[in-house]
Amino acid sequence: MANPVKIQFSPLNHRLLFFYVASIVWLELVYRLWSVKNLNFDFVFSFLFSLAAGGLLYLLSSLLNEVMNKVIAVILIMQLCICYNVQLVYYDIFQTPFSIYSLLGAGDVTQFMDVILSTILKNLAGIVVVFIPLILLLTNFFKFTYARVKAPFVYIILLFCIFSHGLSLLCVNLTGDSNISQYTLYYKTYSPQLSVGRLGLLTTMRLDLQRLVLGDSLGAVVEAMNDEIAPAYAPADDTSGPEGVAGVSTQYIEGTEDSDIPSKAEPSEPAKDPEYLFNTMEIDFDSLIANEKDPTVLGMHKYFSSVEPTRQNSYTGLFEGCNLILLTAEGFSPYAVDLELTPVLYKMIKEGFEFTNFYNPVWGVSTSDGEYVACTGLMPKAGIWSFARSGQNYMPFAMGNQFKSLGYVTKAWHNHSYTYYKRNISHPNMGYDYKGVGSGLKIKKTWPESDLEMIEVTAPEYIGTQPFHTYYMTVSGHLQYNFLGNFIAKKNKEYVEELPYFTPAKAYIACNMELEFAMKALIEKLEAAGIAENTVIAISPDHYPYGLPRESIDELAGHKVEENFALYKSTLIIWKKGMEPVVVDEPCSSLDINPTLANLFGLEYDSRLLMGRDILSDAPPLVIFSNWSWITERARFNSVSNKVEFTGGTEEDPEYIQSIHKMVSERNKYSTKILENNYYGKILQ
Repeated sequence: MANPVKIQFSPLNHRLLFFYVASIVWLELVYRLWSVKNLNFDFVFSFLFSLAAGGLLYLLSSLLNEVMNKVIAVILIMQLCICYNVQLVYYDIFQTPFSIYSLLGAGDVTQFMDVILSTILKNLAGIVVVFIPLILLLTNFFKFTYARVKAPFVYIILLFCIFSHGLSLLCVNLTGDSNISQYTLYYKTYSPQLSVGRLGLLTTMRLDLQRLVLGDSLGAVVEAMNDEIAPAYAPADDTSGPEGVAGVSTQYIEGTEDSDIPSKAEPSEPAKDPEYLFNTMEIDFDSLIANEKDPTVLGMHKYFSSVEPTRQNSYTGLFEGCNLILLTAEGFSPYAVDLELTPVLYKMIKEGFEFTNFYNPVWGVSTSDGEYVACTGLMPKAGIWSFARSGQNYMPFAMGNQFKSLGYVTKAWHNHSYTYYKRNISHPNMGYDYKGVGSGLKIKKTWPESDLEMIEVTAPEYIGTQPFHTYYMTVSGHLQYNFLGNFIAKKNKEYVEELPYFTPAKAYIACNMELEFAMKALIEKLEAAGIAENTVIAISPDHYPYGLPRESIDELAGHKVEENFALYKSTLIIWKKGMEPVVVDEPCSSLDINPTLANLFGLEYDSRLLMGRDILSDAPPLVIFSNWSWITERARFNSVSNKVEFTGGTEEDPEYIQSIHKMVSERNKYSTKILENNYYGKILQ
């Protein structure tokens, strides 16, 4: 019997190990430069985590015979390259990393194959660059060997993986526990946009998968060790705190172009009257705390009992008894509004509540998360479809359930597939009789479908049945913005042909002309029925038009748009025919829509249990972005640059910064816990 070949541990045999590590580093680098367009010192964490990942891949392709090892190596590198390319294409479309949970809805994506194919063509050079490791492997450029590695060297590689991963975690643990530190992102909270930049895409995907499969068990352990329940926030009058905030650069800015923050607080509402009651419900938190056995729910009771509620105000009940038509408008933005082209939308903005500092952050699941925030007043949980998940919960503060309990007719429509983003689960749970294409809404099959046609078909179902509340999720403003594959853009091309813009900007405006026509038709129907002055129309976008190239957004804006704040500045319409116009200059966001409408209609709700605030109240404003940047009336924090800017007339206040950081962290954490634990059902049902 022939003696077995003795395997030597040599650099030649283990080039594959270094190749795996180098491949991961290469893929991380390409993704950052091509998609995120940001490369800084944090890339060292991508490198550190690639060491253990590369070692693990090497082990997986070194335990069998030479042929099988080669096959496994090709499969591993191919999967890795495909994974990064999927992320590259997804980011180009949605401007956010792809969540593994979204694979559950992959069937819906096939409806947008034209968008996917055109994005692939647009990014073909980047896709080829991502495949370079696979090309090198298949051509055996480095003359790899795939012989089986014996036990002693397996143990050495295992030790290498353990040591390198331990070193990575040590470095993570040394970054501190600020809201945006590597430590916080690794152990405590999941923010894909921040995590990709600070930990790397591969680590972000691993944590995403870990939390999806195992839940946030690691975060729960860390939280149990060091989490303290404290009041959410009170304005800091004492400025004698520490010299600065660890890890955060602060600067005073007297005036900054595109700062998008009012330099002086100019509340549009009358001063607070001490006689105004709080917007709260009768919830015996003391009893709940005394009898709660679940430590997670107990912590929630303690937190919400400590939150300062918002007061009612002179606008409370302004629209009481009126009908409400609420719309989430696909891809809508200020760039779509023009006095000449869209006079109805322009009039609704100027003759209703005009919110001059309204922001519409984009979240991980784009449209669905945008809807969720506007409809619930809660922040979405990263890594899952929060709206679909809420379909299992009691959602008493959703407008549908609120008005349904008052005897209103409550209906909802979406002029695309009724199951998309599982709206057939989430929307009936909000209290609506919900219909979409394929489930009761019969409209022409085009892409995208017509908002005008949806209004024409559905308005007769509720206009004669007062009081009513109707919700629409529109689709005419959907990407792609061209005159070839976009039916609505083509339909309305004649209105924009003479505009001084390139094709994408023209097509975008053409798409949103359909919303203009829809609102014109809707108002005419309300006027014909004699109920226009008793019907409120509220419109907010689901997200900024990320399907538009940045240069097209700059073109429409007339200047280069700043990307961390100004890109998300948007339009909120709350209008009723004949109302007195009101200008609101305070910063606000889509998170504030639900409580603001609840207060205007005099609905019963508990302001402590929502993460947004009534914009018209005297509560301090707070706009939270998905990367944990924030804006208040005094300052704004950029999590990408890790800098705080104070506005003109405002003194630097480190305690204030800390308090807002804490509030942002808590609102994110407890929004997630409300969703995960059906908290409203536990205390209100």
